[in-house]
Amino acid sequence: MNCKQFFWRIWAGFLAAIVTPLCVWLQVPKPACGQLLDLNRFALTWSDEFDGTQLDPAKWKAHGGAGVTVRRDGYWSLDMATVSDGHLRVASRYIEEGLDGSPGGWYTAGLDTSGLFEQKYGYFEVRAKMPKGVGLWSAFWMMSNPGMMHDATMSCVDGSGRDGTEIDIMESPYYYKAWPQRNSTMHTIHYDGYGVAHRSQSIGDYYIRRPYDTFHTYGLEWNENEYIFYIDGTETGRTNFGGASQVPEYLLLSVEHQNGGWAGDIRDNKSQPTDFVVDYVRVYQYK
Repeated sequence: MNCKQFFWRIWAGFLAAIVTPLCVWLQVPKPACGQLLDLNRFALTWSDEFDGTQLDPAKWKAHGGAGVTVRRDGYWSLDMATVSDGHLRVASRYIEEGLDGSPGGWYTAGLDTSGLFEQKYGYFEVRAKMPKGVGLWSAFWMMSNPGMMHDATMSCVDGSGRDGTEIDIMESPYYYKAWPQRNSTMHTIHYDGYGVAHRSQSIGDYYIRRPYDTFHTYGLEWNENEYIFYIDGTETGRTNFGGASQVPEYLLLSVEHQNGGWAGDIRDNKSQPTDFVVDYVRVYQYK
């Protein structure tokens, strides 16, 4: 470690010690004020720059199944995910006549790489703009599934997340709230399924400047010991809750709709049309 790196670590630790308790006391999202990401420690293993004219089926498939699927208070259809001008756009629209014979309602999409790409450990990053609208909940996250490239799953109830964890790197449910909570995201860990044994930990809410109008990066460094989260290349928090997952996990990009709840009420949404715009997704492995 050189003198500059040593100084930065001391300064980052000082800021975190002062700013974090203050933000908790004021009940406002914290700024990213940890260590800077060092990408020189990693080598790129997978990416989608969305440079084509359509979604690449060798990289992404519909999460939840083909066709139209019910998801919370809306519907998912891969038709709502388009690629143009170097970006993926996951649209949210109220479609009165519905799609593919399904009822009218709010439509968007969920995408994943299960069966196409999974990786254990490394650095995982999205560059994106959050969708602007009440009741919308976009996310960049990771999961493990049995029957893909391993036999483990986060739904295995054994008191540990080492056999698979849901890792929420970025979520955006707070557009309906007042500033500064509106301009924030959170990182969360889930394991032991979604029933009575479910365990979760929020690493915290973190402030972002103009996340609905400008691109920001949201990243996860994952090793055998812990998860480390980043916004725009600056560490926000870290945890080893449940024990870090020891199995390969796949990527997900999604938008969901809620009729009330932590994302607000989609029926109050006046921001139509609105898109979750993704510039790229990149995955790296330790050198």
